[in-house]
Amino acid sequence: MRTGGVAMNTALETHLKELKLAGISKTLDTRIEEAIISKLSYLEFFELVIQDAMANRASRANSRRMYSAKFKQHKTIEEFNFSYQPSINRQMIYTLATCEFIRKKENIAFIGPPGTGKSHLATAIGIKAVLQGYSVLFATVNQMLEELYISRADNSFSQKLKKFINPNLLILDELGLKKLNQHSVDDFYEIIAGRYEQKATVITSNKSFDEWGRIFFDPVLATAILDRFVHHCHFVMIKGESYRMKERQGLINNDSEDKIIRRGQRPKITDNRGDGPT
Repeated sequence: MRTGGVAMNTALETHLKELKLAGISKTLDTRIEEAIISKLSYLEFFELVIQDAMANRASRANSRRMYSAKFKQHKTIEEFNFSYQPSINRQMIYTLATCEFIRKKENIAFIGPPGTGKSHLATAIGIKAVLQGYSVLFATVNQMLEELYISRADNSFSQKLKKFINPNLLILDELGLKKLNQHSVDDFYEIIAGRYEQKATVITSNKSFDEWGRIFFDPVLATAILDRFVHHCHFVMIKGESYRMKERQGLINNDSEDKIIRRGQRPKITDNRGDGPT
């Protein structure tokens, strides 16, 4: 009887895989036990099993989209320190995180000095998009342009172009880190023109918008690129100090205090009374 039971389970598992419902097997034993204890009807039991299958399928799809997005790091909006960057409108960021701008095929530009959280916020919104079922691709501007340039040599340019045009959301990091040559500007235009009013694009840059025109080699193409990108664009201007520099300075100060203590000196203590809670 036991052997027959094992054979039946193996056959059932095989059938579930053939029907692409293998996720059901992860919770089937638990659901059977629950059905017996709670005296569920056949329909109630079937509904639970189907819910498990749908949840498993959604989880796997999210994992695939997250992998395909190629995020450098996993950053969330909840982790972002808005108190350190008071120039950022928190409500605006949370509104953008609803991904309504993706449905409307709009763009976002995060502009500010290095280390102020542009990439963090762009990535966080990208992760929200993945969890909502959108296809996302993250790349630095230089990485994208290099891939496109190399693809011309092996005649895969059209295929590579689709890689950057097709995602529901394309996040291009670090525009302005390097000036672009003629070939690069041509390719950049192809991407922006191909996505214009069809897909959503996020760009981060440490250059003010007035300087964007000088990043591109060709002033005619620069105008065409900027005209298309800013037509439906949300601008997030960040005016603050580098969070990375703050962390680095904190490490330096801590190291200095450690050295003072090791020499037998007392570290200087600032009296914060009157300045609010510490």
